[in-house]
Amino acid sequence: MNILDRLLQHDAWTTRQLLLLCSDCTDSQLDQAFDLGPGSLRTTFRHIIRNMEAWTDLMTGSPVRDDGGTSVTELLDRLDRAAADLDRLAHEIESKGAWDERWTDTLDDSPTTKTYGGAITHVITHSMHHRSQLLFMLRKLGIKDVPEGDVLSWENQQGHNS
Repeated sequence: MNILDRLLQHDAWTTRQLLLLCSDCTDSQLDQAFDLGPGSLRTTFRHIIRNMEAWTDLMTGSPVRDDGGTSVTELLDRLDRAAADLDRLAHEIESKGAWDERWTDTLDDSPTTKTYGGAITHVITHSMHHRSQLLFMLRKLGIKDVPEGDVLSWENQQGHNS
């Protein structure tokens, strides 16, 4: 497995695992305010997934999709679609060797160009940054069996270290 596959698969899988931990959370727990990041579990998950959706849409030149559902089930569906779209795009860019090619970010106040490689790396590291906040929130809410979320633990659970 190459580094791109590791990063993309770990990113989607880990966000999914954290969302699944929230399946039994009440709306009150999902929306409890924390003085951290976007502020609650639900808003942080929405932010991570929205980021994946918007950046992928921008890089493909597609209209940026509307912010979708907010229940755990809806967020899981959105995550699956966003992760698959990002994976397809990243592999297309990889196959073309287009990491350093530029595209125009039309959401910037004054549109700017960015590299595909920089943008995809941003999406993945952005998710990790906010997952760290989610880990803190989940622990503060007393959610049990919160994973560390690191790549080596993911590899071990996936059987890549056998």
